[in-house]
Amino acid sequence: MRKSSPVARPGLNPTARAAGLWALALVVVAVSAMIYLSRLDGPPPVEWPAGLRGGVVVWLAGGLLAFAGIMLVRTVANRAGAVEERRHLLARGLEAASVPMVIVGPEGRAVHYNPAFRDLAQPGAQPPLSALGRAAGAGLAALEIKRMLAAVERGIAADTVLAFADGREFRLSARPLDGATGYSIWQAEESAVQSAMAEPTSVASLPPAPADTEEVARLRHDLARMEERFRRFFDYAPIGIVLVDSDMRLAECNDTVLALTGLSRDDVQGRPVTNLFKRDGRAAIQQRLMAIRDGADGHPAHEAQLRGTQGPIVHLYARRDDGAPGGGIVLHLVDMTNQKNLEAQFVQSQKMQAIGQLAGGVAHDFNNLLTAMIGFCDLLLLRHKPGDHSFTDIMQIKQNANRAANLVRQLLAFSRQQTLQPRVLSVTDVLAELSNLLRRLIGENIDLKMLHGRDLGLVKVDQGQLEQVIINLCVNARDAMAETGGRLTIVTSNLHVTEAVQRATETMPPGDYVVVEVIDTGVGIPAENLQRIFEPFFSTKELGSGTGLGLSTVYGIVRQTGGFVFVDSAPGDGAKFSIYLPRYQEDGAQAVSLEKGEKASADLTGTGRILLVEDEDAVRVFSARALRNKGYEVVEAKSGEAALDLLRAPDCPQMDLIVTDVVMPQLDGPAMIRVVREFMPDVKVIFISGYAEERFRSSVGGGDVVEFLPKPFSLKQLASKVKEVMER
Repeated sequence: MRKSSPVARPGLNPTARAAGLWALALVVVAVSAMIYLSRLDGPPPVEWPAGLRGGVVVWLAGGLLAFAGIMLVRTVANRAGAVEERRHLLARGLEAASVPMVIVGPEGRAVHYNPAFRDLAQPGAQPPLSALGRAAGAGLAALEIKRMLAAVERGIAADTVLAFADGREFRLSARPLDGATGYSIWQAEESAVQSAMAEPTSVASLPPAPADTEEVARLRHDLARMEERFRRFFDYAPIGIVLVDSDMRLAECNDTVLALTGLSRDDVQGRPVTNLFKRDGRAAIQQRLMAIRDGADGHPAHEAQLRGTQGPIVHLYARRDDGAPGGGIVLHLVDMTNQKNLEAQFVQSQKMQAIGQLAGGVAHDFNNLLTAMIGFCDLLLLRHKPGDHSFTDIMQIKQNANRAANLVRQLLAFSRQQTLQPRVLSVTDVLAELSNLLRRLIGENIDLKMLHGRDLGLVKVDQGQLEQVIINLCVNARDAMAETGGRLTIVTSNLHVTEAVQRATETMPPGDYVVVEVIDTGVGIPAENLQRIFEPFFSTKELGSGTGLGLSTVYGIVRQTGGFVFVDSAPGDGAKFSIYLPRYQEDGAQAVSLEKGEKASADLTGTGRILLVEDEDAVRVFSARALRNKGYEVVEAKSGEAALDLLRAPDCPQMDLIVTDVVMPQLDGPAMIRVVREFMPDVKVIFISGYAEERFRSSVGGGDVVEFLPKPFSLKQLASKVKEVMER
């Protein structure tokens, strides 16, 4: 049993003794002066101007100096006594503590060791602090102690970890003592490198001390608060923290790790840390952690997936814990699942945008080729009437060209570059006209049901494109219910959105919408396909059963109209496609009912002079022949520059109409027309292009009304448009 040594009260400290000596010297000097100046047996050494009064003044001055010296000695002695009493009480409290502690005075002098500290540093003795460095067996330990002494002299707490020559480790901490300048209290704990969740041996956990050890009680309270604060930092951290021992087993973790893995503390405590991760990545993580334990660098972060089918993706930061016995590891797990999803969505949107740009880029060339094919077929059909043996072949060519034109139109719809002719109409009327067609499309084993909302608002859309959207969605629903049959429901309603709605990468702003929902009871869509469902050429159907452009066309048409389309589905639960179209707000607007097909003019012939500007030879030759056959005088130009040179020529006849392509090398159609307007402000213009009308209309400028004919066009469409503009 360890014997406790008595605690002696030390005498005055050097500061108090020095102050007393100076005060005593001052009193002696003052008394000597008074005796010398007031001698009665001889003449005074100086003549007093006021006789006896001068002597009294000297006596009073000396008395005051003596009194001041006595008070100074008493004050300094009291203060030093209070400090010594405080240190004495603290030393008495340390005697009962089982934690090694020492009180250190000025200049790093150890004032008092408790028995636990003496046994830790040098059993049975009271060594100086420098002995700790020798016990630690390294010069670095002595340097650390000097650093801590310098810190506490400046009023700063400090700590370090030292290792004895026999392999034992301890944490040495020091902090200044309040109210005792130059004094500090030092504490040592064996195996001090502990886990953050372990219960540390500290002053806060000491047994109750005597009532007069206020300093120990305050120290215990402060350390308890620090430990509780650190526990909160550990538990409440938004990232996962894992402490791993040298055997690669999980020693401790915070609640965030348990939330990420869905496991309990009993499931992970003491188990291999690799059990937290997905099975196929455990070997690589184990190898990496062992290399870090053996001294390898833990940076950069390692990406891993936690256990489970849809386990979170985390960035794994690992660092060797040099203070842990045998070399442990501290892991930080940062959840990157949301960021990875956003990155995937961003890549997806970039891919769709790239495909859209590709579709728009090739559409112009395709449409030029298709315009020439369809146009020359029309010219051949003027000579080969039905009954001619070539009529069937020509019609077959034209039909295939039209099919190719529809394919290009779908690509343009996806890239939102098709030409729309929006009209104000009622969705209810459109669905009523489509109902018979839809029933024939979906077959007899599927029940079609339409539920229309009351007081449904109007929308401004291209009726033909809206019909294509509804048909595409219904055909997809039919294919999902082809084997088992089911029910197809189309629901319309009004919706007022007060706050922006976020769905995946789409944000629908607040406003009024008309909603069209197409709901089926089919097989549903797997979660992994939902993110790709609107990609062009992506299809879950069998090879040869579809082009994969149906839903991408739906997406492009709805977005170009200013609306949004969302899908909700799960395997076995069917699918619901929701289309949100902006509600038309103009007062007094009436729905416009359009008749199917074009109103063919009885007579497409006409007169007038037309300037045809087209860089594609086949399109220009066909268009010029078609217009000449209808009675017009046609002047051809291969480029915008050639057209301007022709119009500026002195002998150029007056032009009644200019038909120009939009996209041409060097000088395009809109730029050419802006120049022409300077000297021919009243000339009529028809633009022809495979791009969307809105793409170039703003570039014309001036607020002028311009006509547009989308490519590919037939002979009849060209002649009808020209006659309409010429007669206007």
